[in-house]
Amino acid sequence: MRKIPTDQLPINADGSAFHIHIKPEELADRVVMMGDPERVPVVAAHFDSIEFDRQSREFRTITGVYHGKRITAISHGIGCDNIDIVMNELDALANIDFETRQVRADFRPLTLVRIGTCGGLQPFCPIGSYIVSEISMGMDGLIYFYANHESIIEKALAEKFVSHTQWSPVAAIPYFVRSDASLVEQIGFDMLRGITISANGFYGPQGRHVRLALQQPDLNSRIESFDFEGLKIANYEMESAALAGLSRLMGHRAMTACLVIAGRYAGDMNTNYKGSFDELITKVLDRI
Repeated sequence: MRKIPTDQLPINADGSAFHIHIKPEELADRVVMMGDPERVPVVAAHFDSIEFDRQSREFRTITGVYHGKRITAISHGIGCDNIDIVMNELDALANIDFETRQVRADFRPLTLVRIGTCGGLQPFCPIGSYIVSEISMGMDGLIYFYANHESIIEKALAEKFVSHTQWSPVAAIPYFVRSDASLVEQIGFDMLRGITISANGFYGPQGRHVRLALQQPDLNSRIESFDFEGLKIANYEMESAALAGLSRLMGHRAMTACLVIAGRYAGDMNTNYKGSFDELITKVLDRI
């Protein structure tokens, strides 16, 4: 059996995962994820009890119990590159023996729900609404670095999107991945659903023009008009595609639910969204 070398899976001297600094026994089977480390204690404020609270860089983790369910709340920072770090380390905590550095014989599946904020791209996605990412599109190209990615990506969808948007040939080819269907129904049965774009930046990649000109100024209008078998692109955020893709390759259940705080179609934004976000937290904790 393969022993995973130190440079492939760094483990800290205290037996914790290198970046997120938690140990295998500290990880719950249910994981709630968010980008901002300041949102982790907001989630944990709902817990009935807390086991530990730890922070390393942008990765803050609190594991506790909510209505009899052991849950880990963890921040992953911004971007699909951070999801690559967090997902690989969470999977290692669940499925690698940190003493022998070998894969455990019994697979331990995780249920992961990312809660975040996003920009709505359609008239039916106004500020204050909740959107579940039924399918996510990655601009970053991350999933192409992993073997067997062909088994999880929606190739026909990607080809139609590239053609419709006249996607730049110098950009990474977009990849589309479905979230876990049963988890989408479990968490988001009363929420809006659609295709979510995980952008590889907040400004230019999401069509924001501040001082630098955009290479394709009309890209958002092309994205808004895209339709695939009745599915529309509903929103922009920055992590759901990597989460969905890596989770499916690893065998975990994962999905993303977001609160719309920016109306990209209407051109408005709400920065005072804490009450609505706390309601989304409660829904996810109740349903996970």
